[in-house]
Amino acid sequence: MSTSSPTDLPSALPPEVERSLIAMGLVDHDEHPSATALAGGVSSEIWRVDTRRGPICVKRALARLRVAQDWRAPVERNAYEAAWLRVAREVLGESAPPVLGEDRRAGLFAMPYLDPADHPVWKARLRDGDARPEFAGAVGQQLARIHAATAGDGEVARAFATDRLFTALRLDPYLVATAAVHRELEIALLDLVRVTATTRRCLVHGDVSPKNILVGPPRPASDPATASGTPVLLDAECAWYGDPAFDLAFCLNHLLLKCLWVPAARTGLLACFDALAARYLARVDWEPPAELELRAARLLPGLALARVDGKSPVEYLVDEGERNRVRAAAVHLLRTPSATLAGVRRIWQREIER
Repeated sequence: MSTSSPTDLPSALPPEVERSLIAMGLVDHDEHPSATALAGGVSSEIWRVDTRRGPICVKRALARLRVAQDWRAPVERNAYEAAWLRVAREVLGESAPPVLGEDRRAGLFAMPYLDPADHPVWKARLRDGDARPEFAGAVGQQLARIHAATAGDGEVARAFATDRLFTALRLDPYLVATAAVHRELEIALLDLVRVTATTRRCLVHGDVSPKNILVGPPRPASDPATASGTPVLLDAECAWYGDPAFDLAFCLNHLLLKCLWVPAARTGLLACFDALAARYLARVDWEPPAELELRAARLLPGLALARVDGKSPVEYLVDEGERNRVRAAAVHLLRTPSATLAGVRRIWQREIER
């Protein structure tokens, strides 16, 4: 959930949302706050609501996602997103926004509005060619901290037993849908589904994408890892107790795809890939790092192929030649898997530069 991309015109807040905010104590009974719809992802309605106490961000899950294909998912995922934010705040402190209120029956929650002036979206930075390995490394470190803090935690595992949701939001629309398009790769893709679905190590975000990461202000000098900004992860409606390799592969995949979107920043994007992977793997202590890296390296090309031929293709790869370059690299890696992320990066770079 980006809180920093308003649309051009204010929008009326639905009456039922206003009633929920009153019930949460975030809006007064005699108050009718103005609202602005925010341009978020495909799965939710998001508003900036200007209350008497200050602006807040309100998010409500959609039953049918805004994509070309018919893609539906239970709105209860909103509650798991709020729960993930609470866990992340316990682990990361002020690097994760607090949940101000929640209405599970209405499928919505509220958090502080993070102004784009001091919390730009990482995807926008990358689009503009601003690819800083230091920040990417900080993303990897923050992600590993959440994974490490929840690894082997039975209480968290029970709270996020969301296999059905994760399958509906991630495994089916990405890997299963892609297997239906690429029948020659069906066995390889469905094996990725099997491994991911049956690996349970820690709390997984499920949508670690640059569009869901804000670049917050640097922390004090005592934390040099945030000199290029503090990552703020949002949009965790796919939260699931499962395989951390999914989060790692999902984010690294976006950095590779953006090498085609912003070719002038390719060197920086590949350096971001290296930094994020290295800083993440350096903090893996809940299982052998090489085993996690192997799962991520095998999963990544499946996710890359899914972003051109699955139910949720990336919007910025519209040229068929570029899409074919993604297919070539992904198919090569699915047929001849790499055991390391460095190997994935090397094959990817070779294929897209042909």
